[in-house]
Amino acid sequence: MATNASELRDKTPDQLREDLLQLKKEAFNLRFQQATGQLENTARMRTVKRDAARVLTILNEKAAAAAKEA
Repeated sequence: MATNASELRDKTPDQLREDLLQLKKEAFNLRFQQATGQLENTARMRTVKRDAARVLTILNEKAAAAAKEA
């Protein structure tokens, strides 16, 4: 995925939650591969974790903006 924050801000909260779910599944699979010694690209774990954090940050920003408007 590895998208930047400006691309994520254009998405709806539902799309962001879907992306987050996909990233968490990928992180789980990467951890499983690491535990069994099958992980080839260890740097992918880092990028997936950062992408998930980026999505969470944008979701929180959107929630804060929505709460401020209401």
